[in-house]
Amino acid sequence: MGKMITAILAIALTAGVAYYALSNAPRDSAPEAETSQAKRQLDNVRGAASRIESDADQRAHDLEQKMSGEQQ
Repeated sequence: MGKMITAILAIALTAGVAYYALSNAPRDSAPEAETSQAKRQLDNVRGAASRIESDADQRAHDLEQKMSGEQQ
């Protein structure tokens, strides 16, 4: 009888802990949110790389113009 009561209490305790953990889980931890955050971050990195590349191209073009003007 004591073993059966202990087993029932253990099952109830386990169910209670599981319910508490599931009901208090962070809502923003959905895989869709992580995916969109990762995609946003990747898009930001791509944008920054594009700006850096454009800036380097512009500086190279300016330097080329300056060098060709001095030679003539």
